[in-house]
Amino acid sequence: MKVNVDGLLVFFPYDYIYPEQFSYMQELKRTLDAKGHCLLEMPSGTGKTVSLLSLVLAYHRTHPAVISKVIYCSRTVPEIEKVLSETKRYMNLYTKETNEESNIVALALSSRKNLCINPEVNHFREGEVVNSRCFSLTAPFVREKAQNDPSVPICSFYEQFQTVGKEYPLPSGVYDLDDLKDFGRRKGFCPYFLARNTLSRANLIVYSYHYLLDPKIADIISKDLSKNAVVIFDEAHNIDSVCIESMSCVINAKLLDRSVANISALKSEVDRIKSVDQQKLKNEYQALVEGLRLANLARETDIVLSNPVLPDDVLEEAVPGTIRSAEHFVKFLKRFVEYIKSRLRVNHVVVETPSGFLKDCYDTVCIDRKPLKFCATRLKSMMSTLELTNIQDFSPISSICRFATLLSTYCNGFVIVIEPFDDRTPTISNPILFFSCMDASLAIKPVFNAFQSVIITSGTLSPIEMYPKILNFRPCVMASLTMSLARESIAPLIVSKGNDQGVMSSRYESREDASVIRNYGCLLVDMAAVVPDGMVCFFTSYSYMETVISNWYNQGVLDNVQKHKLIFIETTDAVETSMALTNYHKACANGRGAVLLCVARGKVSEGIDFTDHLGRCVIMFGIPYVYTQSRILKARLEFLRENFNIKENEFLTFDAMRHAAQCVGRALRGKTDYGIMIFADKRFTRADKRCKLPKWIQEHFKDSTINLSIDEAVHLSKKFLREMAQPVSKESQLGLSLLTVEQLQEEDTKKRLARIIHVI
Repeated sequence: MKVNVDGLLVFFPYDYIYPEQFSYMQELKRTLDAKGHCLLEMPSGTGKTVSLLSLVLAYHRTHPAVISKVIYCSRTVPEIEKVLSETKRYMNLYTKETNEESNIVALALSSRKNLCINPEVNHFREGEVVNSRCFSLTAPFVREKAQNDPSVPICSFYEQFQTVGKEYPLPSGVYDLDDLKDFGRRKGFCPYFLARNTLSRANLIVYSYHYLLDPKIADIISKDLSKNAVVIFDEAHNIDSVCIESMSCVINAKLLDRSVANISALKSEVDRIKSVDQQKLKNEYQALVEGLRLANLARETDIVLSNPVLPDDVLEEAVPGTIRSAEHFVKFLKRFVEYIKSRLRVNHVVVETPSGFLKDCYDTVCIDRKPLKFCATRLKSMMSTLELTNIQDFSPISSICRFATLLSTYCNGFVIVIEPFDDRTPTISNPILFFSCMDASLAIKPVFNAFQSVIITSGTLSPIEMYPKILNFRPCVMASLTMSLARESIAPLIVSKGNDQGVMSSRYESREDASVIRNYGCLLVDMAAVVPDGMVCFFTSYSYMETVISNWYNQGVLDNVQKHKLIFIETTDAVETSMALTNYHKACANGRGAVLLCVARGKVSEGIDFTDHLGRCVIMFGIPYVYTQSRILKARLEFLRENFNIKENEFLTFDAMRHAAQCVGRALRGKTDYGIMIFADKRFTRADKRCKLPKWIQEHFKDSTINLSIDEAVHLSKKFLREMAQPVSKESQLGLSLLTVEQLQEEDTKKRLARIIHVI
């Protein structure tokens, strides 16, 4: 269908449109017209992806001078594939309606691990190993050697790409990861470098958040993208956490020991080169004197050792004289590593600012701040000069150099915490240094500055007012949409007490109380008896889940659940969890039914959809507050209070409620889907907690559903499931949750559209 969105003709690749999709597109157009940034919350399962693509590609087609490129950032490979799938659907409609082929190039970019077609490399499963093997076959000095010595192994796909592929433009079309690999096999080109080479002329790029937010990757991949591009961060409720992780480092004794071994290897290589080809080291020294770093030469192929983002004034400076000589740099690294080792010899927790750490470093071992800034660049240059191909082996010293560069570049917004013990083994000495970013805006600020419009969107952004504060930006549009439904297909229930009237809560003081665990078990058993097919249950943490399951086993709860459904458990092991999910799907599909026990903030809560029968009921056992005794968290809370005037409790509640909403939102993945959302904690009955849930969940609460016992919740669930079991026809949804082009023009529809959106 063709839709007019405030004067913009949009090709929408479905026969009907949801009211919230149209309202969403109106807000997107307002943002693009204003050339500003926006925050938009749209209910889960209401076609957010296709609405985004349809509107933004239509705007790009109509105003190519205003928007030259669309950069779509998502979190996981399945989500990236979904975006490309919807893009193909959009392009098919465009071709059908206009009778002309679109000249748009849309492609996905992922890691070498996901794109490599060289059989000698792609059988490795670990990303770092694939990167290292790839570098060993494609580095400039390796290819130079191969010209004189045919026995030196190189990558034929990369050679063909360099010879022919660079000048061979990727034809117009939509390319997901499999399409790129198929094209690469047909032409003999490396798909990874082909995709990277096409970024500058592609109209739509779909890749991971890290390609823009992680400075060591963004500097290589996204540095040259044009300013009049639109950046979309989808499923961005955790964007502040991604920003913080990308700017943080963890150093332990094992890493330092391996770094010492790396330094010894570097010293041996320097000595060898000096005896064989001393001129090579002299040439590098001369280049560094002139301020010309060799980092850019390796930029094409080297991802692991890339430099963190540095201020422009630093990038223009020459590498300091103290580390220009290869021998001096190796000694410098050895001194710095020994200093860090000495700092890790502690019996108590140390919390320090980067400035304090640098001052102590200067006072103790006379290492100045300036040479530390260039550590990452200098190491990269040295490894290129020494022609080292096994970059994976040198990742420990690379991590140390990255820490040195970040430490000396950013004084504000970071904290150093040195802990003598690992939380998991508090009786065994295992010192760890955390260099933790507290200011999420540091990683995303370059994105806001570099691009015309940044769209941050998700189904669970509430409370939405918090994001402009913690990301330190001013959106021109900030809105939350509700869901239009022809029938009440969401049943959010707050179960605050057991049948014995005992309070149910995961509060720290009462979470291990026998009556709380017993009542949680009763709730699970009773719901498993009435809910068909699949149930998903979320706990606040892995440790709490283990405690509860252990008690349930002793109380016979698990045996009672298994009379109705099979039980599967998410663990910290990715392979075990993947196997549990596969078997959970099988149990739901064959009618046996299953219960999946998971953890908020785990893999299942973030990237897995439980469509239709896979998630008829979701139970949130408690409120998923983070571990508040963490010293890093305490430092961040103090930073937020002092710099952004955000109170500790305000941020902790915001963080807990967005994760709770993300968990229960797994149940509803479409208009015809339905599900029960149970919030099993007394604290959810308080208005100050409920109001922080998304509007599309809040509006389905009633006074009669916010303070229930287990029996009352079971009774309401039975009633809800009976109603949902009745067949629903498309005709009953038309005009309410499904709209035609004609219905969009009606006055009643326009009034309802205005009620759907809450502009903030």
